[in-house]
Amino acid sequence: VQLQASGGGLVQVGGSLRLSCAASGVSLEHYAVGWFRQAPGKVREAVSCITSSDSKKDYADSVKGRFTISRDNAKNTVYLQMDSLKPEDTADYYCATPIDFQSGCTVVRRTSWGQGTLVTVSS
Repeated sequence: VQLQASGGGLVQVGGSLRLSCAASGVSLEHYAVGWFRQAPGKVREAVSCITSSDSKKDYADSVKGRFTISRDNAKNTVYLQMDSLKPEDTADYYCATPIDFQSGCTVVRRTSWGQGTLVTVSS
């Protein structure tokens, strides 16, 4: 399983970015997928996750109303649209699968991770 996260960059406060998580070696449509982030000196936190059927989505309170997770099964890719970005959104963002959606976007023993993509929001 290989996950490739991309789309990070430098953006001003209030700006937008769309992160992509492309997979190879696994069909993402069969698994719940999560986005996580880790800021310098802080613990990793779950940002958002989506079920395999796309019927349920979950968001951290800090990003609700600003971030939107979605998937394109034809492209085997999961996206994270990030709007109204704030300086506190600055972090390395990672995608991972499979994750346990029912337990609140938690990782499991066989969770695979992509490399991070850095998001920097300047004030």
